[in-house]
Formats: sequence, structure tokens, C-alpha cells
Amino acid sequence: MLLACIKRLEAVVEEETEALETRAPLDLDGLNRRKSQGLLELTRLTRDLDPAALDTTEAIHLARLRDKLARNQQVVALHLRALEEIDDTLTQAALARDSDGTYSARTSLRS
Repeated sequence: MLLACIKRLEAVVEEETEALETRAPLDLDGLNRRKSQGLLELTRLTRDLDPAALDTTEAIHLARLRDKLARNQQVVALHLRALEEIDDTLTQAALARDSDGTYSARTSLRS
């Protein structure tokens, strides 16, 4: 049961990371829902788990999942920074478009 949960979560994380890296269209709501459900299930399954009780296969898959989640976090953070930059650019463009120039520092053409 634990191994199946880890594999499902690995697949979701890989799907999201790959889609973001390749700029492929993706269903963010669906992916976020599946990732959240997988993380919740994993948390519940491992809540009272003794790490020494893990078999080798489970330990390997958990280590792989940890690495994939770390990579996913980097890619998601990069995406969010890019979105923030786009938002800032659009905001500045909208403000410049709506401004009548009254309070801007203009130089006179006669100078």
C-alpha cells in the first residue's frame, strides 16, 4: 500500500515538473489536487511508521520521491518568479498607459 502511494505520487510530481519544464499545457488544478491527495495519503501512511521497518524498495522509492519533490519545488518556484515578473511588467505598462504624465519627471524639449 505504501509503495503504491509513493509510485502514484512520483508519477504526479514527474508529470507536473516535466510539463512546467517543457512549457506544455497542463491542468494545474487537477495536478495540485492529485499532488495534495497523494501527499496527504503518504502522510497518513507514514505517521506511525518506524523508518527501520521500511523494506529496501520502499526506502529507495522514498528517497527518489524526496529528490523529485525537491526538483519540483525548484521548477515551481522558478515558474512563480516568472509569473511575478510578468505581472510586474503588465502592471507598469498599465500604469504608464493610464498616466497623463503630470507627476512624471519630463525634460523640456527647449532645454
